[in-house]
Amino acid sequence: MSEAQPARLDLIGVGQCSIDHVCSVEGIPPLGGKDAMLAYELLPGGQIATAVLAAVRLGLRAAYVGSVGSDPQADLALAPLAAAGVDLDGVRRVPGASTRMAVILVDRASGERTILGYRDPRLRLQPDEVPRARIARAGCLLVDADDPAASLLAAQTARAAGVPVVADLDAVSEASLALLPVIDFPLVSRSFAEQLGMDGRVRSGLRRMVEAGARMAVATLGDRGCLAREGDREIAGPGFAITPRDTTGAGDVFHAGFAAGLLDGLTGPDLLRFANAAAALSCRGLGAQGGLPTRAELDAFLRRHEPAAWRDPESQ
Repeated sequence: MSEAQPARLDLIGVGQCSIDHVCSVEGIPPLGGKDAMLAYELLPGGQIATAVLAAVRLGLRAAYVGSVGSDPQADLALAPLAAAGVDLDGVRRVPGASTRMAVILVDRASGERTILGYRDPRLRLQPDEVPRARIARAGCLLVDADDPAASLLAAQTARAAGVPVVADLDAVSEASLALLPVIDFPLVSRSFAEQLGMDGRVRSGLRRMVEAGARMAVATLGDRGCLAREGDREIAGPGFAITPRDTTGAGDVFHAGFAAGLLDGLTGPDLLRFANAAAALSCRGLGAQGGLPTRAELDAFLRRHEPAAWRDPESQ
């Protein structure tokens, strides 16, 4: 008799996990300056780990695949995932290595953040650590470009099996460019789209991603929401008017909302509205994971709120 296969997952995330040193400040000091912090917290984070946790809060069955060190911070980073029931069979603990860390400066007045990250090179995930059989049976795959070879193999595996691939891409690099041809839904930062377009325009970057094979390319725009391109169609996704406590992790939660909406069958403006609302709600709490919404909270928010007026990213 053959062994029973693990249950099919809605989402598998491959990539970054982190410990965040969250420093609340009254404005960012100039270079060479000195100032006191208003508050300090040591919190779990990392873009893929946060997105996976957010997806579970939205009702998905999910697994996280990535690497942590052998230090006490590894348990702190993984604890929220374990408590939420995230499948952690694909987590690699690297002897002697330190878990990825980031220093995050959060401006108390605006909630905007500045991030400085460090990752021990020994944490890089290798292709032979990618759970290809599980990915081929999943509902959706989410990757970043932190582990280039592993993310590429995971995306190729998903694409071959007809599993939609979502990517979190922050910076144009050799690794992110290699990923683009096998990504169905690149969800990128504004700066990524502007860089990729080579003319400083978000729209040019979105066009290049679609030409590379994306079903829908999306650039996130902070409080303006997002702008997407699907074939020859441009889709505006205005954000929601909120007073943020901390915007850290909002993009990660946008990715989770996008994956959840996609698996629910949402498309076009409805899909972007769903993801934008999830991101907006996440700004209620401190740190990447402090304000993750439940599905009930998200549905209630969508019933009560309409997005703000659209503000084109390429206009004043």
